[in-house]
Amino acid sequence: MAFGRKKRDDPKVDLTPMVDVVFLLLIFFMISTTFVETPGLAIKLPESSSSIVEKEPEEIKIYLSKEGEVFLQDEPISMEGLAKRLDGFGEKAKIMTFLLLADEKALHGKVVQLMDLAKGAGFGKLAIATEKRQKP
Repeated sequence: MAFGRKKRDDPKVDLTPMVDVVFLLLIFFMISTTFVETPGLAIKLPESSSSIVEKEPEEIKIYLSKEGEVFLQDEPISMEGLAKRLDGFGEKAKIMTFLLLADEKALHGKVVQLMDLAKGAGFGKLAIATEKRQKP
């Protein structure tokens, strides 16, 4: 009588639960992460008690530091260079929002110059960013 040997299956590792856990961790970190809008700039916005305006889909952000430095999105730019870039928007500027994020200690004259550049370039909307005033 011949006894046949059973073939043993090689052990297999099921990766499905591990992939599920990795995806859950990825989703958790994506949801819990806060994003910094101005990573290299330290701008303290002035406080205001007015209501918060919703973010516009078509906007251009201009930052003004307390030292008077001007930034387009996150790159430093001169006033002349900014004027050229703003003029480049052409007719599209009429539907865009010019969002000015000026430090509370920035010179008023610089703020007015930036507002004049926006008006000269034909921007239809001008918004000045502030922080919500904390109740005492």
